[in-house]
Amino acid sequence: MTALEKATGDVVLKFEPFVLHVLCQELQDAQLLQSVAIESGFRNSGITVGRGGKIVMAVRSTHCLEVPLSHKGKLMVSEEYIEFLINVANRKMEENT
Repeated sequence: MTALEKATGDVVLKFEPFVLHVLCQELQDAQLLQSVAIESGFRNSGITVGRGGKIVMAVRSTHCLEVPLSHKGKLMVSEEYIEFLINVANRKMEENT
């Protein structure tokens, strides 16, 4: 809260979820890993095939959080709401593990 009170610009609370990139030898391997990832709750997972044939499977979750807290130095939310957001972000971090 002290840092927020001293801020002169915009402050945003941002949580970015777990991301794992896996280089796969075969497309079938990437497809299997993608199926397992999606079934495990990592719904933003996907496969990328580069120009050189490099197959990368990305395991990603949907647990994003981005919330503005202040604008031009003015706090836009209550301390109670910030505590709530911190608890939400901490739960999301626990889900990452």
